[in-house]
Amino acid sequence: MQPLSSIELEALLDDLESDLVERKQSFKGETPKKGRQAVCAFCNDLPNHNKPGILFIGACDNGTPSYEPITDELLRTLADMKTDGNILPLPVLTVEKRVLKGAEMAVVTVMPSDMPPVKYDGRIWVRTGPCRSIANEQEERILNEKRRYKHLPFDLYPVPTARVTDLSKLIFENEYLPSAFASDVLEANNRSYEERLASCKMIVSPEDSTPTVLGLLAIGKSPQDFLPGAYIQFLRIDGFELADSVIDEANIGGALVDMLRRTEEKLHSHNRTALDILSAPTHRSETPYPQVAIQQILYNAVLHRTYESTNAPVRVYWFNDRVEIISPGGPYGNVTIENFGRPGITDYRNPDIGDVLKTFGFVQAFGRGIATARKEMERNGNPPPEFSVNQSAIVCILKRKP
Repeated sequence: MQPLSSIELEALLDDLESDLVERKQSFKGETPKKGRQAVCAFCNDLPNHNKPGILFIGACDNGTPSYEPITDELLRTLADMKTDGNILPLPVLTVEKRVLKGAEMAVVTVMPSDMPPVKYDGRIWVRTGPCRSIANEQEERILNEKRRYKHLPFDLYPVPTARVTDLSKLIFENEYLPSAFASDVLEANNRSYEERLASCKMIVSPEDSTPTVLGLLAIGKSPQDFLPGAYIQFLRIDGFELADSVIDEANIGGALVDMLRRTEEKLHSHNRTALDILSAPTHRSETPYPQVAIQQILYNAVLHRTYESTNAPVRVYWFNDRVEIISPGGPYGNVTIENFGRPGITDYRNPDIGDVLKTFGFVQAFGRGIATARKEMERNGNPPPEFSVNQSAIVCILKRKP
Protein backbone atom coordinates (compact mmCIF):
# COMPACT_ATOMS: atom_id res chain seq x y z
CA MET A 1 0.00 0.00 0.00
CA GLN A 2 1.70 3.19 -1.20
CA PRO A 3 1.10 6.20 1.09
CA LEU A 4 -0.61 9.16 -0.52
CA SER A 5 1.43 12.31 -0.99
CA SER A 6 0.83 15.37 1.18
CA ILE A 7 -0.72 17.15 -1.81
CA GLU A 8 -3.18 14.25 -2.34
CA LEU A 9 -4.06 14.11 1.35
CA GLU A 10 -4.65 17.87 1.60
CA ALA A 11 -6.88 17.71 -1.49
CA LEU A 12 -8.95 15.00 0.22
CA LEU A 13 -9.13 17.10 3.39
CA ASP A 14 -10.70 19.93 1.38
CA ASP A 15 -13.16 17.70 -0.53
CA LEU A 16 -16.13 17.94 1.82
CA GLU A 17 -18.43 15.81 -0.37
CA SER A 18 -16.08 12.86 -0.83
CA ASP A 19 -17.15 9.40 0.33
CA LEU A 20 -13.47 8.44 0.65
CA VAL A 21 -12.79 10.72 3.62
CA GLU A 22 -13.81 11.05 7.25
CA ARG A 23 -12.43 13.72 9.58
CA LYS A 24 -12.29 13.62 13.38
CA GLN A 25 -10.96 16.35 15.65
CA SER A 26 -9.72 13.81 18.23
CA PHE A 27 -10.06 10.14 19.11
CA LYS A 28 -12.00 10.58 22.35
CA GLY A 29 -15.54 10.00 23.57
CA GLU A 30 -17.69 8.39 20.86
CA THR A 31 -15.04 8.85 18.18
CA PRO A 32 -13.39 5.38 18.55
CA LYS A 33 -16.79 3.83 17.82
CA LYS A 34 -17.50 6.16 14.88
CA GLY A 35 -13.96 5.74 13.59
CA ARG A 36 -14.42 1.96 13.44
CA GLN A 37 -17.72 2.46 11.62
CA ALA A 38 -15.84 4.57 9.07
CA VAL A 39 -13.13 1.93 8.66
CA CYS A 40 -15.82 -0.71 8.12
CA ALA A 41 -17.52 1.46 5.49
CA PHE A 42 -14.24 2.11 3.66
CA CYS A 43 -13.56 -1.64 3.61
CA ASN A 44 -16.95 -2.30 2.03
CA ASP A 45 -16.38 0.34 -0.69
CA LEU A 46 -20.03 0.32 -1.78
CA PRO A 47 -19.45 2.88 -4.61
CA ASN A 48 -16.74 0.52 -5.95
CA HIS A 49 -14.04 3.18 -6.17
CA ASN A 50 -11.30 0.57 -5.68
CA LYS A 51 -9.38 3.30 -3.86
CA PRO A 52 -8.34 3.59 -0.20
CA GLY A 53 -10.51 5.49 2.24
CA ILE A 54 -8.86 7.94 4.62
CA LEU A 55 -9.70 8.61 8.26
CA PHE A 56 -8.04 11.82 9.52
CA ILE A 57 -7.58 12.35 13.26
CA GLY A 58 -6.74 15.95 14.08
CA ALA A 59 -8.94 17.59 11.42
CA CYS A 60 -12.12 19.63 11.78
CA ASP A 61 -15.19 18.96 9.65
CA ASN A 62 -14.14 21.72 7.23
CA GLY A 63 -10.70 20.17 6.72
CA THR A 64 -8.72 22.60 8.87
CA PRO A 65 -6.38 21.31 11.61
CA SER A 66 -7.77 20.85 15.12
CA TYR A 67 -4.22 20.73 16.53
CA GLU A 68 -4.89 17.54 18.49
CA PRO A 69 -1.57 16.13 19.85
CA ILE A 70 -0.62 13.06 17.79
CA THR A 71 1.13 10.83 20.33
CA ASP A 72 2.63 7.37 19.99
CA GLU A 73 -0.14 6.09 22.26
CA LEU A 74 -2.77 7.49 19.89
CA LEU A 75 -1.08 5.85 16.90
CA ARG A 76 -0.99 2.50 18.73
CA THR A 77 -4.67 2.85 19.63
CA LEU A 78 -5.55 3.50 16.00
CA ALA A 79 -3.46 0.53 14.85
CA ASP A 80 -5.38 -1.70 17.28
CA MET A 81 -8.46 -1.27 15.07
CA LYS A 82 -6.80 -3.72 12.69
CA THR A 83 -6.55 -6.65 15.10
CA ASP A 84 -8.94 -6.10 18.02
CA GLY A 85 -11.52 -8.31 16.32
CA ASN A 86 -14.35 -5.76 16.29
CA ILE A 87 -14.13 -5.31 12.51
CA LEU A 88 -14.51 -8.60 10.63
CA PRO A 89 -13.06 -9.78 8.32
CA LEU A 90 -9.92 -8.03 9.55
CA PRO A 91 -9.29 -4.74 7.71
CA VAL A 92 -6.15 -3.89 5.78
CA LEU A 93 -5.02 -0.48 7.00
CA THR A 94 -1.97 1.61 7.83
CA VAL A 95 -1.53 4.32 10.45
CA GLU A 96 0.96 7.15 10.17
CA LYS A 97 1.68 10.62 11.53
CA ARG A 98 1.74 13.31 8.82
CA VAL A 99 2.18 17.09 8.77
CA LEU A 100 -0.69 18.54 6.73
CA LYS A 101 -1.65 22.21 6.48
CA GLY A 102 1.10 23.02 8.96
CA ALA A 103 -0.14 20.68 11.71
CA GLU A 104 0.32 17.07 12.76
CA MET A 105 -2.48 14.65 11.94
CA ALA A 106 -2.94 10.91 12.23
CA VAL A 107 -3.81 9.37 8.87
CA VAL A 108 -5.52 5.96 8.75
CA THR A 109 -5.48 4.57 5.20
CA VAL A 110 -8.02 1.76 4.66
CA MET A 111 -7.98 -0.54 1.65
CA PRO A 112 -11.21 -1.90 0.10
CA SER A 113 -11.84 -5.49 1.16
CA ASP A 114 -11.79 -8.43 -1.25
CA MET A 115 -14.21 -10.17 1.12
CA PRO A 116 -17.23 -7.92 1.66
CA PRO A 117 -19.51 -7.50 3.44
CA VAL A 118 -17.35 -6.37 6.36
CA LYS A 119 -19.05 -5.91 9.75
CA TYR A 120 -18.32 -3.74 12.76
CA ASP A 121 -20.03 -4.82 15.98
CA GLY A 122 -22.45 -7.03 14.06
CA ARG A 123 -23.49 -4.31 11.57
CA ILE A 124 -22.52 -3.71 7.94
CA TRP A 125 -21.55 -0.05 7.48
CA VAL A 126 -21.36 1.72 4.10
CA ARG A 127 -20.80 5.25 2.82
CA THR A 128 -22.91 7.15 0.30
CA GLY A 129 -21.38 10.55 -0.36
CA PRO A 130 -20.33 12.14 2.94
CA CYS A 131 -22.88 10.06 4.91
CA ARG A 132 -22.30 6.79 6.75
CA SER A 133 -25.12 4.30 7.39
CA ILE A 134 -26.00 0.65 8.00
CA ALA A 135 -26.41 -1.25 4.73
CA ASN A 136 -29.94 -2.01 3.59
CA GLU A 137 -30.89 -5.27 1.90
CA GLN A 138 -30.09 -4.09 -1.63
CA GLU A 139 -26.73 -2.65 -0.58
CA GLU A 140 -25.89 -5.92 1.16
CA ARG A 141 -26.69 -7.83 -2.05
CA ILE A 142 -24.33 -5.54 -3.98
CA LEU A 143 -21.55 -6.24 -1.49
CA ASN A 144 -22.14 -9.99 -1.79
CA GLU A 145 -21.83 -9.76 -5.57
CA LYS A 146 -18.47 -7.97 -5.31
CA ARG A 147 -16.68 -11.08 -4.09
CA ARG A 148 -14.57 -12.82 -6.73
CA TYR A 149 -13.00 -16.26 -6.36
CA LYS A 150 -9.62 -15.25 -7.77
CA HIS A 151 -9.16 -12.67 -5.00
CA LEU A 152 -10.36 -14.90 -2.19
CA PRO A 153 -8.53 -16.98 0.41
CA PHE A 154 -9.14 -20.72 0.28
CA ASP A 155 -11.64 -20.62 3.14
CA LEU A 156 -14.11 -18.83 0.83
CA TYR A 157 -13.72 -21.18 -2.12
CA PRO A 158 -16.86 -23.05 -3.18
CA VAL A 159 -17.03 -26.81 -2.67
CA PRO A 160 -18.83 -27.99 -5.85
CA THR A 161 -19.74 -31.42 -4.49
CA ALA A 162 -21.53 -29.97 -1.45
CA ARG A 163 -25.15 -28.82 -1.23
CA VAL A 164 -26.87 -26.30 0.97
CA THR A 165 -28.53 -29.22 2.76
CA ASP A 166 -25.05 -30.20 4.01
CA LEU A 167 -25.17 -27.08 6.22
CA SER A 168 -26.96 -27.08 9.57
CA LYS A 169 -29.78 -24.52 9.50
CA LEU A 170 -30.26 -25.07 13.25
CA ILE A 171 -26.67 -24.11 14.14
CA PHE A 172 -26.71 -21.19 11.70
CA GLU A 173 -29.93 -19.61 12.95
CA ASN A 174 -29.76 -20.48 16.65
CA GLU A 175 -26.03 -20.14 17.36
CA TYR A 176 -24.15 -18.32 14.61
CA LEU A 177 -26.49 -15.47 13.63
CA PRO A 178 -27.24 -14.28 17.21
CA SER A 179 -23.49 -14.10 17.84
CA ALA A 180 -22.57 -12.51 14.50
CA PHE A 181 -25.18 -9.75 14.24
CA ALA A 182 -26.68 -7.21 16.60
CA SER A 183 -30.17 -8.08 17.86
CA ASP A 184 -31.80 -5.04 16.23
CA VAL A 185 -30.34 -6.04 12.87
CA LEU A 186 -31.75 -9.55 13.21
CA GLU A 187 -35.17 -8.27 14.24
CA ALA A 188 -35.37 -6.09 11.12
CA ASN A 189 -34.12 -8.88 8.85
CA ASN A 190 -36.38 -9.75 5.91
CA ARG A 191 -33.70 -11.64 4.00
CA SER A 192 -34.20 -15.18 2.81
CA TYR A 193 -32.24 -18.09 4.29
CA GLU A 194 -29.97 -18.15 1.21
CA GLU A 195 -29.38 -14.38 1.41
CA ARG A 196 -28.35 -14.68 5.06
CA LEU A 197 -26.01 -17.60 4.29
CA ALA A 198 -24.43 -15.62 1.46
CA SER A 199 -24.02 -12.53 3.65
CA CYS A 200 -22.07 -14.66 6.15
CA LYS A 201 -20.08 -16.26 3.29
CA MET A 202 -21.38 -19.73 4.05
CA ILE A 203 -22.52 -20.13 0.40
CA VAL A 204 -21.35 -18.48 -2.82
CA SER A 205 -24.40 -16.23 -3.39
CA PRO A 206 -28.19 -16.23 -3.04
CA GLU A 207 -28.39 -17.46 -6.65
CA ASP A 208 -25.62 -20.05 -6.23
CA SER A 209 -26.17 -21.94 -2.99
CA THR A 210 -22.94 -23.96 -3.26
CA PRO A 211 -21.39 -24.08 0.24
CA THR A 212 -17.98 -22.55 0.77
CA VAL A 213 -15.13 -24.13 2.71
CA LEU A 214 -16.02 -21.70 5.51
CA GLY A 215 -19.66 -22.77 5.49
CA LEU A 216 -18.79 -26.45 5.80
CA LEU A 217 -16.27 -25.85 8.58
CA ALA A 218 -18.49 -23.44 10.52
CA ILE A 219 -21.94 -25.02 10.26
CA GLY A 220 -21.46 -28.18 8.21
CA LYS A 221 -23.22 -31.36 9.31
CA SER A 222 -20.18 -33.47 8.35
CA PRO A 223 -17.33 -31.26 7.09
CA GLN A 224 -14.88 -34.16 6.91
CA ASP A 225 -16.92 -35.68 4.04
CA PHE A 226 -15.60 -32.83 1.90
CA LEU A 227 -12.42 -31.78 3.78
CA PRO A 228 -10.96 -35.08 5.03
CA GLY A 229 -8.09 -33.50 6.95
CA ALA A 230 -10.23 -31.01 8.85
CA TYR A 231 -10.15 -32.82 12.19
CA ILE A 232 -7.99 -33.06 15.32
CA GLN A 233 -6.08 -36.22 16.19
CA PHE A 234 -5.45 -36.63 19.92
CA LEU A 235 -3.03 -39.14 21.47
CA ARG A 236 -2.19 -39.53 25.16
CA ILE A 237 1.11 -41.40 25.19
CA ASP A 238 2.38 -43.09 28.35
CA GLY A 239 6.03 -42.28 27.79
CA PHE A 240 8.35 -39.87 26.05
CA GLU A 241 8.42 -41.16 22.46
CA LEU A 242 5.77 -41.58 19.80
CA ALA A 243 6.42 -45.36 19.78
CA ASP A 244 5.45 -45.72 23.47
CA SER A 245 2.08 -47.05 24.61
CA VAL A 246 -1.05 -45.04 23.81
CA ILE A 247 -3.49 -44.87 26.73
CA ASP A 248 -6.07 -42.57 25.13
CA GLU A 249 -6.78 -41.59 21.54
CA ALA A 250 -9.47 -39.84 19.53
CA ASN A 251 -10.06 -38.48 16.05
CA ILE A 252 -12.26 -35.46 16.74
CA GLY A 253 -14.28 -34.14 13.82
CA GLY A 254 -17.45 -32.16 13.22
CA ALA A 255 -17.85 -28.43 12.67
CA LEU A 256 -15.30 -26.08 14.21
CA VAL A 257 -17.18 -25.29 17.40
CA ASP A 258 -18.03 -28.90 18.27
CA MET A 259 -14.53 -30.04 17.32
CA LEU A 260 -12.83 -27.47 19.55
CA ARG A 261 -15.19 -27.99 22.48
CA ARG A 262 -14.71 -31.76 22.44
CA THR A 263 -10.94 -31.36 22.15
CA GLU A 264 -10.90 -28.95 25.10
CA GLU A 265 -12.82 -31.49 27.18
CA LYS A 266 -10.26 -34.13 26.28
CA LEU A 267 -7.34 -31.84 27.17
CA HIS A 268 -8.96 -30.80 30.44
CA SER A 269 -9.47 -34.42 31.48
CA HIS A 270 -5.73 -35.12 31.16
CA ASN A 271 -4.54 -31.84 32.71
CA ARG A 272 -5.14 -33.05 36.26
CA THR A 273 -4.67 -30.65 39.15
CA ALA A 274 -2.63 -31.95 42.10
CA LEU A 275 -2.97 -30.73 45.69
CA ASP A 276 0.22 -30.08 47.67
CA ILE A 277 -0.61 -30.26 51.41
CA LEU A 278 2.93 -30.69 52.78
CA SER A 279 5.22 -27.91 51.50
CA ALA A 280 3.25 -24.93 52.84
CA PRO A 281 0.96 -24.08 55.79
CA THR A 282 -2.03 -24.07 53.44
CA HIS A 283 -2.62 -26.46 50.58
CA ARG A 284 -1.67 -25.42 47.04
CA SER A 285 -3.12 -26.66 43.78
CA GLU A 286 -0.70 -27.30 40.94
CA THR A 287 -1.56 -27.91 37.28
CA PRO A 288 0.99 -29.45 34.87
CA TYR A 289 0.03 -27.00 32.12
CA PRO A 290 -1.96 -23.75 32.13
CA GLN A 291 -5.19 -24.55 30.34
CA VAL A 292 -5.27 -21.14 28.62
CA ALA A 293 -1.86 -21.73 27.03
CA ILE A 294 -2.92 -25.07 25.55
CA GLN A 295 -6.16 -23.51 24.29
CA GLN A 296 -4.39 -20.60 22.60
CA ILE A 297 -1.96 -22.85 20.76
CA LEU A 298 -4.81 -25.17 19.74
CA TYR A 299 -6.90 -22.28 18.40
CA ASN A 300 -3.88 -20.98 16.48
CA ALA A 301 -3.28 -24.43 14.98
CA VAL A 302 -6.88 -24.68 13.74
CA LEU A 303 -6.99 -21.08 12.51
CA HIS A 304 -3.65 -20.89 10.72
CA ARG A 305 -3.37 -24.42 9.31
CA THR A 306 -3.72 -25.09 5.60
CA TYR A 307 -6.94 -26.81 4.59
CA GLU A 308 -5.99 -26.93 0.91
CA SER A 309 -4.53 -30.01 -0.79
CA THR A 310 -3.85 -31.95 2.40
CA ASN A 311 -5.52 -34.71 4.39
CA ALA A 312 -3.33 -34.08 7.45
CA PRO A 313 -5.17 -33.26 10.70
CA VAL A 314 -4.08 -30.98 13.50
CA ARG A 315 -2.24 -33.33 15.85
CA VAL A 316 -2.18 -33.07 19.64
CA TYR A 317 0.31 -35.50 21.20
CA TRP A 318 0.35 -35.56 25.02
CA PHE A 319 3.52 -37.18 26.40
CA ASN A 320 4.51 -37.61 30.04
CA ASP A 321 6.81 -34.59 29.90
CA ARG A 322 5.33 -32.38 27.18
CA VAL A 323 2.43 -31.61 24.84
CA GLU A 324 3.11 -31.26 21.13
CA ILE A 325 0.59 -29.49 18.89
CA ILE A 326 1.27 -29.82 15.16
CA SER A 327 -0.41 -27.59 12.59
CA PRO A 328 -0.23 -28.59 8.89
CA GLY A 329 1.20 -25.87 6.66
CA GLY A 330 4.12 -23.56 7.29
CA PRO A 331 4.20 -19.79 7.79
CA TYR A 332 2.01 -17.64 5.57
CA GLY A 333 2.26 -14.16 4.06
CA ASN A 334 4.18 -11.70 6.22
CA VAL A 335 5.14 -14.47 8.65
CA THR A 336 8.34 -16.31 7.74
CA ILE A 337 10.45 -19.02 9.33
CA GLU A 338 12.85 -16.29 10.48
CA ASN A 339 10.32 -13.92 12.10
CA PHE A 340 7.79 -16.48 13.38
CA GLY A 341 6.51 -15.68 16.87
CA ARG A 342 7.83 -12.13 17.03
CA PRO A 343 5.41 -9.58 18.52
CA GLY A 344 3.43 -7.71 15.90
CA ILE A 345 4.28 -10.10 13.04
CA THR A 346 1.11 -11.84 11.89
CA ASP A 347 -0.86 -12.79 8.79
CA TYR A 348 -3.94 -14.87 8.08
CA ARG A 349 -4.19 -17.79 5.70
CA ASN A 350 -7.85 -18.25 6.71
CA PRO A 351 -9.18 -14.82 7.72
CA ASP A 352 -12.83 -15.86 7.57
CA ILE A 353 -12.25 -18.84 9.83
CA GLY A 354 -10.81 -16.26 12.21
CA ASP A 355 -14.10 -14.37 11.90
CA VAL A 356 -16.03 -17.52 12.86
CA LEU A 357 -13.77 -18.28 15.85
CA LYS A 358 -14.20 -14.69 17.04
CA THR A 359 -17.97 -14.87 16.55
CA PHE A 360 -18.23 -18.08 18.58
CA GLY A 361 -16.05 -16.64 21.36
CA PHE A 362 -12.90 -18.73 20.95
CA VAL A 363 -10.82 -15.67 19.98
CA GLN A 364 -11.11 -12.29 21.70
CA ALA A 365 -8.42 -10.45 19.69
CA PHE A 366 -6.05 -11.41 16.92
CA GLY A 367 -2.28 -11.73 16.89
CA ARG A 368 -1.94 -12.37 20.63
CA GLY A 369 -2.25 -16.15 20.96
CA ILE A 370 1.46 -16.95 21.23
CA ALA A 371 2.10 -14.00 23.56
CA THR A 372 -0.75 -15.13 25.81
CA ALA A 373 0.55 -18.71 25.86
CA ARG A 374 4.05 -17.52 26.81
CA LYS A 375 2.69 -15.37 29.62
CA GLU A 376 0.51 -18.15 31.04
CA MET A 377 3.34 -20.71 30.87
CA GLU A 378 5.64 -18.37 32.79
CA ARG A 379 2.93 -17.62 35.35
CA ASN A 380 2.35 -21.33 35.95
CA GLY A 381 6.08 -22.04 36.32
CA ASN A 382 6.50 -23.91 33.01
CA PRO A 383 9.37 -23.44 30.56
CA PRO A 384 8.52 -21.14 27.65
CA PRO A 385 6.84 -22.67 24.57
CA GLU A 386 9.20 -23.97 21.91
CA PHE A 387 8.45 -23.81 18.18
CA SER A 388 9.80 -25.83 15.29
CA VAL A 389 8.87 -24.15 12.01
CA ASN A 390 9.30 -25.34 8.43
CA GLN A 391 7.40 -24.97 5.17
CA SER A 392 5.14 -27.98 5.77
CA ALA A 393 4.22 -27.71 9.46
CA ILE A 394 4.48 -25.70 12.67
CA VAL A 395 5.13 -27.66 15.86
CA CYS A 396 4.63 -26.12 19.30
CA ILE A 397 6.10 -27.93 22.32
CA LEU A 398 4.70 -27.12 25.75
CA LYS A 399 6.87 -28.63 28.47
CA ARG A 400 5.42 -29.88 31.74
CA LYS A 401 5.89 -27.86 34.90
CA PRO A 402 8.94 -29.18 36.79
